[in-house]
Amino acid sequence: MIQPVDSFRFLGGITRRMAETWIKQEQPRPIPWRPLRKPLAECTVALLSSGGVALKDDRPFNQDGERRNPWWGDPSYRLLPNTVKTEDVRVYHLHINPAFGEQDLNCLLPVDRLNEMVLAGEVGRAALRHYSTMGYILEPEELLEKTVPQIVQNLRQDRVEVLVLVPS
Repeated sequence: MIQPVDSFRFLGGITRRMAETWIKQEQPRPIPWRPLRKPLAECTVALLSSGGVALKDDRPFNQDGERRNPWWGDPSYRLLPNTVKTEDVRVYHLHINPAFGEQDLNCLLPVDRLNEMVLAGEVGRAALRHYSTMGYILEPEELLEKTVPQIVQNLRQDRVEVLVLVPS
């Protein structure tokens, strides 16, 4: 069953049209690229999902704040251990169908695929922890000023050399 994603479902009338127009006017920019300094088979790799994934015993992402103000999205992040399994998580995201990620975590955080690549010798090591944020944050200031530096600090501490972004 194909389920369409309506990224604007909580935006009404003029706000919805304004957001759609605003997004269409964004000019494509070059993607910063930096080649690896060593083969991927020697690198430590972490995952970062924008799927709003959190451990069941962790605090959920704030969906009520987004319902009250559709321009706001929870700018925090959650840590997920490399041993995380589908049954360990909940998905807190208002712009995707959470059922898919709750049926198979690899849809939003392909940790099993990463671990398979490690076993196959294609990737050196999987990081001990991975990350999840909320996608669809229209006011990214706090995300960029607080959350991203915290994640970068953790990545450096864990000696992660490759971060795979998994968009939702």
